[in-house]
Amino acid sequence: MKEFTFQSETCVPRPLSEVFPFFAEPRNLQALTPPWLKFQVLTPSPIILRPGTLIDYRIMIHGLPIRWRTEIAEWDPPHRFVDVQLSGPYTLWHHTHTFKERDGGTLCLDRVRYRPIGGALVHWLFVRRDVERIFEYRQQRLKDIFASTANASRKSSLPECDSPAVA
Repeated sequence: MKEFTFQSETCVPRPLSEVFPFFAEPRNLQALTPPWLKFQVLTPSPIILRPGTLIDYRIMIHGLPIRWRTEIAEWDPPHRFVDVQLSGPYTLWHHTHTFKERDGGTLCLDRVRYRPIGGALVHWLFVRRDVERIFEYRQQRLKDIFASTANASRKSSLPECDSPAVA
């Protein structure tokens, strides 16, 4: 079965020391997920991220409720972590999150390798567009959240680093 890759870059005007802890709290994923997915973290708090941590979610995909379980496969704060799907809507989901300081801000890189259930046809009809929309939403929410943080702390003089929207 064919494997697909999606990459995204978002740069936010906040230091790595503020951005990485946001991602280290799994419940913050709700703030980055489009409302039409009705995303919920099911694993009780606190969730301590480290290799082997399991996290359960519930989402709605095209009106169908789906349970999703991921495992933290790699944990290298504050630079990188990897989550992999153990059960859910894909036959493969391997998501690498990388964080780099850039121009006084933080570059957030997402690289996802995935294989949707249903194969290439389902990918081209639905999944590709859905993944793109989800990450476009995520990029905008990250910028909004960290712009608000910058304004609230009166440190908005940090430059916003340049990056392409979606690769």
